[in-house]
Amino acid sequence: MKFFITGGAGFIGSSLGLSLLKDGHHVLAYDSFESTLYDRATKERNLDELKAFENFQFVEADIRDLDALNKHIPGHDIIVHLAAVAGVRPSLENPSLYYDINVTGTSNVLSVGKACGITQFVLASSSSVYGGNTKVPFSENDPVDHPVSPYAASKRSLELLAGTFQRLNGGDVTCLRFFTVYGPRQRPEMAIHKFMRIIVNGETIPMFGDGTSGRDYTYVDDIVTGVRAAIDRPQGFKIYNLGGDDVVLLKDLISTISDVVGIEAKIEQLPMQPGDVFVTNCDLTIARKELEFQPTTNVREGVEKMWAWYQRVHMGTK
Repeated sequence: MKFFITGGAGFIGSSLGLSLLKDGHHVLAYDSFESTLYDRATKERNLDELKAFENFQFVEADIRDLDALNKHIPGHDIIVHLAAVAGVRPSLENPSLYYDINVTGTSNVLSVGKACGITQFVLASSSSVYGGNTKVPFSENDPVDHPVSPYAASKRSLELLAGTFQRLNGGDVTCLRFFTVYGPRQRPEMAIHKFMRIIVNGETIPMFGDGTSGRDYTYVDDIVTGVRAAIDRPQGFKIYNLGGDDVVLLKDLISTISDVVGIEAKIEQLPMQPGDVFVTNCDLTIARKELEFQPTTNVREGVEKMWAWYQRVHMGTK
């Protein structure tokens, strides 16, 4: 199979690409390298392992560039659309950028894909669409009409676009609501990567709230397994949760990272931030039934694997 992966140099995109390449598939990673959250060198490093495969191709271009999409999409079987501008808090400062890339860019990918004969799409959504939902765990059947950040609104808009597109054009379009993904290649501003760096450098972790907020952390290998399950089971238009199936409190996460790294964390408690939700908790009932999805890596194991990666990449250990 020939896969066209937008955001292919990113955290999840490069991890998925490597998995597909190892199984003999052809992968074109399409990425603009434009991000306020990554430096270019980080994304280029993400591609190092992929470049060893003859059936890998990389294109540096933007999903807002229709000419580039029209040039490179033809000849592929499936589009996995992971490209987005991410981050809840930064979206409060520049919402127009989030709508431009996450909504208009998604529309471009779908429309060009259709024109090129693509009939299967898998798109990355986010648990942020659940907003301030106080009913836990979050189910795909819950109302998602009250996002609390422009990022969340852009991801909900992506889902609505995808559903409309599939109803009008047929084919198979699957949206995956990722719950706080972590692991090797994780973006440097995300909590676990950021906390490791802060602890190693002897700095102070800013803890927003009293530490009892919680997240459903999902190890990246489990996410890749879930994405591939969605690829293998096209069913018209579907939305699935992909999460770690366990809520970890912020204070417990910091304690676990500190213990794995072997350095006591210094913590400064700060007020909760606008746009943050207090808890995310993934209901996997539908994904288990229809995708046979079951996460296998708990947070302690995942943090240990990520710490081993962090030492190799950032501290020069083998």
